[in-house]
Amino acid sequence: MIRPARIFLVPFVLGLCGAVAAAAQPAKPVTKKTVPKKPVTKRPANTPPGGIKRELFAGRVVMLGDALKRRGVKSTDEFAKQVVLETPGGELIPIVPDWRGRAFYQDKRLRNRPVELVGYRRRGIPYLQVLMVFTIDREDKRQKKTVRQYFDYWCDICSIPMYEIKRCECCQGPIRMRFQPRGLPSYIRTDAKPKAKPPASPNRDASP
Repeated sequence: MIRPARIFLVPFVLGLCGAVAAAAQPAKPVTKKTVPKKPVTKRPANTPPGGIKRELFAGRVVMLGDALKRRGVKSTDEFAKQVVLETPGGELIPIVPDWRGRAFYQDKRLRNRPVELVGYRRRGIPYLQVLMVFTIDREDKRQKKTVRQYFDYWCDICSIPMYEIKRCECCQGPIRMRFQPRGLPSYIRTDAKPKAKPPASPNRDASP
């Protein structure tokens, strides 16, 4: 015969076991509502900030110290590494050593030769930010005829362009200078009075 005390004890023990089992189960993770981020539109490297016009600058890239010395201006060593574009009119335009302009600081083969630079200057800042580099070279040393060539560095293994002297970003191999006969981009005008429909020219293409 079961005593009454034991009858009341059985439900209590069963309830206690159920509570312990429920507490032992892992808690459900609390999911937080995530707000989707707006996609960030990156501006291409060869595109200036809004409202700034891309222009063509011609001349020779030289060391600033040498250019000042020719003008009778003495300077100290602080100008030793600064390069400038010396225009046919005698203006000295300093070049920003960024992703495109840095090559003029690194590679002396690009200096003291006729060049055309597509770039821009911000208001109140004299420095030129270069977007494209063209060299003006003679087709033949005996002739005066010149050819405009687009310049960059090239990896023959990976077939990718680069814009400063360093190892290939892909294979870490060597790179070389590359010159391609190429016209100016269509947004650059060299004539003083733009025409409504400019005639087609082999020295002009529509690439950026």
